[in-house]
Amino acid sequence: MDAIIRLVEPQEYDALGELTARTYLDDGLLAFGEEDPYLPVLRDTAERAAQSEVLVAVDGSGRLLGGVAFTPGARPYANIAGDDEAEFRMLVVATEARKRGVGEALVMACVERARAIEGCRRLVLSTDQQMHAAHRIYERLGFVRTPGRDWSPFAELEPLLTYALEL
Repeated sequence: MDAIIRLVEPQEYDALGELTARTYLDDGLLAFGEEDPYLPVLRDTAERAAQSEVLVAVDGSGRLLGGVAFTPGARPYANIAGDDEAEFRMLVVATEARKRGVGEALVMACVERARAIEGCRRLVLSTDQQMHAAHRIYERLGFVRTPGRDWSPFAELEPLLTYALEL
């Protein structure tokens, strides 16, 4: 994999927000399409960066390949993490960069960050039931399903699946 993983820079906020939104839209992950209430959240990288560590994958020329938000502990940007856990959200990889190890590299960067936090016992995440490629990455890296933590942001939607990696 020829990507560099680093913190997002402010001049990349708009591009990462659009990549995140387009990924969710194009992959059919938003139940209400262009009208989905989650779409503005996906586009708001500035808020994401204020509430979490936003990592990006870029190629040698600086072209954005993907991104992820990492949150240590039970902070406002975490959906399910407890005080002794870390969580990542909104893992996306540009269509043209898929199957090159970018997603796995971003997840491994989150694992490394979680392991560096004193007292952090596990890394957790929520994922859409349709994100089969992401599920394969998580399972290959040792994450296990935690069905007791599955949850739904809206009662009428299918629950999000949860995974955890014991550190």
